[in-house]
Amino acid sequence: MSTASRNTPSSTAGSAARIDPGTLMRIKNLQLRAKIVVEGFYNGLHRSPFHGFSVEFSEYRQYLPGDDLRYLDWRLYARSDRYYIKRFEDETNRRCYLLVDLSRSMGYGSLEYTKADYARTLAATFAYYLTLQRDSVGLLTFDRRVSQFHAARHRPGHLHRLLVSLERAVEGDDTDLHAPLEQISTLIRKRGLIILISDLLAATDTLQTNLGYLRSRGHEVMLLRVLDPAEVDFPFQQASTFEDLETGRHLYVDPAVARAEYRRKFDEHDQQLRTLCSELGVDYAWMRTDQPLELALFELLSVQLRTGRQLLRGRGRGGGSRGGGR
Repeated sequence: MSTASRNTPSSTAGSAARIDPGTLMRIKNLQLRAKIVVEGFYNGLHRSPFHGFSVEFSEYRQYLPGDDLRYLDWRLYARSDRYYIKRFEDETNRRCYLLVDLSRSMGYGSLEYTKADYARTLAATFAYYLTLQRDSVGLLTFDRRVSQFHAARHRPGHLHRLLVSLERAVEGDDTDLHAPLEQISTLIRKRGLIILISDLLAATDTLQTNLGYLRSRGHEVMLLRVLDPAEVDFPFQQASTFEDLETGRHLYVDPAVARAEYRRKFDEHDQQLRTLCSELGVDYAWMRTDQPLELALFELLSVQLRTGRQLLRGRGRGGGSRGGGR
């Protein structure tokens, strides 16, 4: 699979309707937040290169060069004057697992809300969007250890259960990415899409082992890194004491002295992540918590478009399909 790792969400989303995340986070109901983001995303599709893909999402997708012409729906073409491919059953019932980091570092926020608030809303948005497509969605939340797990399903009441699990408080100590990735690899027996939502403030060696194993099992993997603007820009001016939220350690820092070294290490770590994902064929993007959440849905749509084309081409060659699921 040819996968380009990215620093920021796709520029093709530039024409999408933008919803201010600060305004969105003031809405207490998590499902309502997700619904607003998804509706804004659909509106944005009509002004983007993906125009037409939102038509009857659950049953059709827009024709792409290279697709097998045998699967064109000519009746829909006669009504819409556009080419659409009928989606196969394993395309309309994919399985996706959302892995959400709720460790203490995710409790940081220089805005009116934290990284955890933003990550919860991202996960809820993905779950809502995928449920509308009749896909099965599972959830795993973690800090040092796995906290809650829901197998991927598509049935009445399942989305509500996922959202309730996302509402729990930030706990734990430092981030341990090994435990959730190891557990998910033992629980999912068939190919699926795994989306890890985390600040990824952890060593990359654990990621390399676990992500490599998931890719070897045929899973599509997407890493969505959530970062506060202050973590990216390091805008601090006054010397003061900083607290490590995960270890509780206090450290006196003079920003004027530390800024250059901080940014060097930040960029170095991010480059390691991008290189690792590129080598493994993993999609990688990061979002600042001041960015509209619809941009993450465009990232997900890009993954779906690519894997959908691969599935149809496999069928056209007489090969097996790349279905997803547990």
